[in-house]
Amino acid sequence: MSFVVGVAALALVTALACALPGVFLLLRRDAMTVEAVSHAVLPGIVVGLIVAGSLDSPILILAAALTGLLVVLGAEYLQGTGLLEGDAPLGLVFPALFSIGIILVSQRFSNVHLDEHVVLVGDLNLAAFIHLEVAGVSLGPRYLYVMLAVLLLNVGFIARFYKELKITTFDPTLAELLGFRVRRLHYAFMFLVSVTITAAFYAAGSILTVALMIVPAATAHLVTKRLSHMLAWTVVIAAVGALAGFGVAYALDAATSGAMALMLGLVFSAVFGFQRAQALWQTRGRRREGRADAPVIAPAHDVAREVGTANAVNATEPASHAAR
Repeated sequence: MSFVVGVAALALVTALACALPGVFLLLRRDAMTVEAVSHAVLPGIVVGLIVAGSLDSPILILAAALTGLLVVLGAEYLQGTGLLEGDAPLGLVFPALFSIGIILVSQRFSNVHLDEHVVLVGDLNLAAFIHLEVAGVSLGPRYLYVMLAVLLLNVGFIARFYKELKITTFDPTLAELLGFRVRRLHYAFMFLVSVTITAAFYAAGSILTVALMIVPAATAHLVTKRLSHMLAWTVVIAAVGALAGFGVAYALDAATSGAMALMLGLVFSAVFGFQRAQALWQTRGRRREGRADAPVIAPAHDVAREVGTANAVNATEPASHAAR
């Protein structure tokens, strides 16, 4: 497998792996949670790197995922106290963890290619540089198989718990009444989100991972409101954005992950603009139909003239009868 094909495949698999859980995050209005987790996994990555000594180790992904889950638990605890509302608990928890991670990176791993630039936006090209070889045959980037495993994990989880995810997303109260373990499923799903973010961290960074998770789902939500159709549209949009972004990055010799996020944003803008234009066109069409169906009203002076003539006729009729 050539390097160019490997980068394209890695871009596609990374986009799909991030986009699928993003559907449920968007519908649950947990987009800010993605932002918090994507920043808070950094100290877990550093701790995992200290223990495992490799950026590709499953121990690193597990440690970072647990750190991401810690953000969710901490934010829910602070919100449960009633002293903080909205996104304030997330705003308190994840900056502290992210700052700790940045300090650890700058102090302990200044000689490792895990600097602040990679932390923020990632480097997909660098992630695809190390290939997996079996019997002297290159099978493509090693990181590709890490993201492929995460993609299969996400697909399997959604397929297995589709009914539970659907009902807990739209009506968690009803789910509890029906006996579903809502909180257990919630934490399992958030752990899966943390695993996905951690796995994509090296390729997309803490900022662009949010775009890969939320933008395809948000675009699909403009197209359809049915969950099954939304999942299908999310896959299509993520694939189009990833491959188009790779093509733009290859042509301009630019960062692949940034180009992917840019193309996804352009796709969202195009769909949003089309939806708005269609809504305005339909509104104008209804107004034209309303004007065509409205009764014709005579001018005011014509009505007054007719009323005055009728009154004059009515007034002369009694006089003529009296004369007779």
